[in-house]
Amino acid sequence: MYGKKTILFIDEIHRFNKGQQDYLLPFVEDGTLILIGATTENPYFEVNSALISRSIVFELKPLERRDISRLLIRAATDVEKGMGSYDVELEEDAREFLADIAGGDARAALNALELAVLTTEKGADGKIHVTLDVASECIQKRVVRYDKTGDNHYDTVSAFIKSMRGSDPDAAVYYLAKMLYAGEDIKFIARRIMICASEDVGNADPQALVVAVAAAQAVERLGMPEAQITLSQAVTYVASAPKSNAACMAVFQAADSVKNVRTTVPPHLQDSHYKGAAKLGHGVGYKYAHDYPNHYVEQQYLPTEILGSRFYEPTENGYEKNIKDHLDRIRKGK
Repeated sequence: MYGKKTILFIDEIHRFNKGQQDYLLPFVEDGTLILIGATTENPYFEVNSALISRSIVFELKPLERRDISRLLIRAATDVEKGMGSYDVELEEDAREFLADIAGGDARAALNALELAVLTTEKGADGKIHVTLDVASECIQKRVVRYDKTGDNHYDTVSAFIKSMRGSDPDAAVYYLAKMLYAGEDIKFIARRIMICASEDVGNADPQALVVAVAAAQAVERLGMPEAQITLSQAVTYVASAPKSNAACMAVFQAADSVKNVRTTVPPHLQDSHYKGAAKLGHGVGYKYAHDYPNHYVEQQYLPTEILGSRFYEPTENGYEKNIKDHLDRIRKGK
């Protein structure tokens, strides 16, 4: 307007919808605006890619415990900008408690200190003593950085799944507790456990899926807080079970084959329940497996175009070793 560039700062820019963000783009491109956006969310999820590509992203890390501790000392002693005029005596253990419990959030620590100062009467020496008991009353529980729609949500869920996959029941149940503490939907958690039971445990322990499904049904009927016990049982079972992703990889590899190779069903496997099927050669020569020893007979099942392909490769882990031994035995004709 005045021949000068304008600096536009938008706090919580993720609250702008796509249309509003798009409106800013031409002004950013032609230099009319120097746009500074702040968000508590992952910008790659919440901000238009066009704006991101024209920006430099700075990630502000949570404050360290020692930083918050120093900040609390300044707030308690600074007469002009802090609570120094109240003659506050912030005890060391109370300060360290607030610094730790704030979880890197300076605002939470300062709010707790302010509440402590304003609600505590002066002692006999004329000072307001902020003790550990006072501090714990003013910050009722740990500030958990966990937004169900934000980046930290996905980090926690990712750690939860990877801990179950990695056979660490302690870590898995910790992340379960963190999600529950933050108010995560118990049905969402139950779905993740069922997925892990199939994807990462699979046929190494088929019972894992049974436990996970039963837990999913139970938590819907129980609700919180009892559902946390059922979820813990399922999580620790799945995390402790032997692991195999063979079934998971089998369907992925088969899907790749479906996408890349055009095939036809072998004639002897084609539907033959209708009149005239035999004239077309459909179903002719099909061998009914139960008519043969061990309920198995060798015949072609895969399409000719991919004959010899192997998608399911059972492992030696858990119950899947029994499956592998059985398949090896019948394939060798024993």
